[in-house]
Parts: sequence; C-alpha cells; structure tokens
Amino acid sequence: MVDHKVRDLSLANQGRKKIDWAESQMPVLMGIRKQFAKTKPLEGFRISGCLHVTKETAVLVETFVAAGAEVAWCGCNPLSTQDDVAAALVANDVSVFAWHNLNTEEYYWCIDQTLKINPQLTLDDGADLIFTVHTKQPNLAKKVLGASEETTTGVHRLRAMAADGKLQYPVIAANDSVTKREMDNVFGTGQSALDGVLRATNILFAGSTVVIGGFGHCGRGLAQRARGMGADVIVTEVDYLQALKARMEGYRVMPMIEAAPLGDVFITSTGMRDVIRKEHFEVMKDRAILANAGHFNVEVNAEELAKMAKKDRVIRDNNREFTLKDGRRIYLLGEGRLVNLAAAEGHPSSVMDLSFSNQFFAMQYLKDHHKELSNEVYVLPREIDETIARLKLESMGINIDQLTPEQQRYHQDYAEGT
Repeated sequence: MVDHKVRDLSLANQGRKKIDWAESQMPVLMGIRKQFAKTKPLEGFRISGCLHVTKETAVLVETFVAAGAEVAWCGCNPLSTQDDVAAALVANDVSVFAWHNLNTEEYYWCIDQTLKINPQLTLDDGADLIFTVHTKQPNLAKKVLGASEETTTGVHRLRAMAADGKLQYPVIAANDSVTKREMDNVFGTGQSALDGVLRATNILFAGSTVVIGGFGHCGRGLAQRARGMGADVIVTEVDYLQALKARMEGYRVMPMIEAAPLGDVFITSTGMRDVIRKEHFEVMKDRAILANAGHFNVEVNAEELAKMAKKDRVIRDNNREFTLKDGRRIYLLGEGRLVNLAAAEGHPSSVMDLSFSNQFFAMQYLKDHHKELSNEVYVLPREIDETIARLKLESMGINIDQLTPEQQRYHQDYAEGT
C-alpha cells in the first residue's frame, strides 16, 4: 500500500459512498476526468496538495490520478479532514497524510510528508504548503514549476511574498477566477457556514440579529443567506467601499464595538486577526454565539475569551460555552476555525465542481506554460473561466443567447454613436 497516515482504514467503504455522492453532483469535473483519462496530460507529473480532505477534494484528487499524475495529499485545517474520505483515498492508492483534530506539530508533519515525492506542482488552500517549501526546502522550491492557491487568505499571503521578492515559483490564484470567487465564496460559504452554525447550535435564525464581520465575497454570501432566513443583519467593515456596498444592499453598517451588544450570532470572514476581541466580549449579551468563516482561527481571539471566563465546557459537538465572571455565557463554535468544515461538511459538491475544475485547469496550465511565467501570482485566462461556466450551464440544461454577426460588428465598431 502507498505511504500514508490516516485515522482508520476500515472507514474506506463509508468514505467511498460519500465520494460517489459527490461525483454525482460534480458533472463538470467528472466530464474533465472522462476526457483526460484518455490523453493523460499529467502523466509523469507529481502533485503535492494541501487542501481540506473532503469528499469533493477526493473527486479532484482522483481526477488528477486519472489524468496520469502521482499525488500526495494532506489537509489544510486541523479540523476539516473527513476520516472516512481519507481512508477511501488511501484504499485507492493515493498517499494521504491527514486525520481529524490534528495538533500543530502533526499538521506540519503531514505537510512535510507530502513533499517527499519531490513535486513539480503544488496545490494549496491557505499557502501553508507553499510557505513550507520556501522556508524548509528551498532547494525543492527551485525545482517546482508552479502552484495554485484556493482561497482568498492564501492569495493575499502569496501576493505579499511576490511583492517582497520572496516567491520562488509562479502561482495561479484559482480563487480569483469568476467561477470560483463569485460562486464558491459567495454561495458556498454563505450556505455552508450557516449550516455549520445550525449543526453546532440548532438555533432559529429568523428574528435573531446576525453580525457579519467583513463584506467581501464570503461576507456578502453570509449576509444574503442570513437575511434570507429571517435574520436582522449588521455588517462591520474597515473598508469604506465594502461598507458602502453593504449599506446599499440594505444592511445596517457600524463598528464592531457598536454591534457587539446587539448581536445574537457573530460570523467573521475577513482574513484579519482579532476582529472580535476582549473589548467586544465585555459588552456582548448573554448567550451570544461566535463563529468564524475565515481560513485561519485568528479572527475571534479565543485566548482572550478563555482568560475572561471563570469556567468553560463543551456543551454540544463543536460548541464550547464560556461563562464569564458576571455570569454571561458566550459560545464559540468549532474552536474558532472554519465553522463550515469544523462543524459541518463544507461547501456543497455542486459549487465545488466549479472551484475544483479551476484547480485542474490550473495544474494543466502551469505544466504547459510555466516557462512563460515569472515568480508572480496569476489568474487563469478568461476563456478557461468561460469554458467552466458553459459546461456547468450545459449540465443544468441551460442555454443562453449568442451575438449575431451584426451585433458582433456593432460591439467592435467604436465609431457608431447616436
């Protein structure tokens, strides 16, 4: 059997059923698999990946394998690995190093193991793998042809590395493709994060006040879904443009210190640390619920909350109750980690169909074009985005209009006026 470390291989059959379900919901990626299983464009290429080990990720990994790649994989979050899916991948001869509830040392050990195949391509969600290559294996970094990055936080890190002259190979920001950012981030995060909150609490959103920290693509999706479930939504921001967008969409906008006494539920999605901290805990109402939908567990300052509490206990799965000295109770979900993956299953398979199709094409694009690229962060060409959108619409039985020859000429005729 391939080199691996997972929780329990006996869970493989259960995990395979989950993967089968995901495949039924991911027609674009399955179509890509069917096409490239014949031509095997990734034959001879080694891919190391650090991305949530879920049933959707398994569909992507097995598509890489079908296209000829050798793959080694780990999770990008200590709480997001689905142990049965990890077992199913190993049973299908994929090297996986991941299990649910890793500690920090184990997390980085798993990353190190994926690099033993000496990859030519890397795939990341949060940039921990890329950063590990750069800091711990600089000689390997010189041999990597390129990487792709799945999430906003990771793209920010990598653009900062590039600006500092520290990025040693080109990166495709899969996150910035329209079929990822405008779909996965908005609709996927919006639905799955609220699903995580519901599984950990079983609260009623209707009639509650929900505070959304950040109004980027993820925050916008969260606000839309919360309002759709009957909540009164408040948005907090540090960006004037994003704050204005939120207000124009009908949300109340205010600083977190003003929202803190009002909120029943708080969900952060900013990529910034200490969005909710001691000064906010001090004025929150009894039974306030805190969750995070950003990549890292730094947005809610759990350490400060723990210091303020006279006692704490796990009251439900993925739900820790902190009782403060004045008797108020504050609930932190999923240890402040990605609530949609810590307390639920992550994004629906059908939206990950788009994101992971981008990831497949990113690997193929890097393989074919790496010699033309500098050590910068790039976005996939628009025609790839459009292809993915077209294939998704076709799978949904949807056709759209096409420009007539006269309309195409008009579109290109700058001299035509009133």
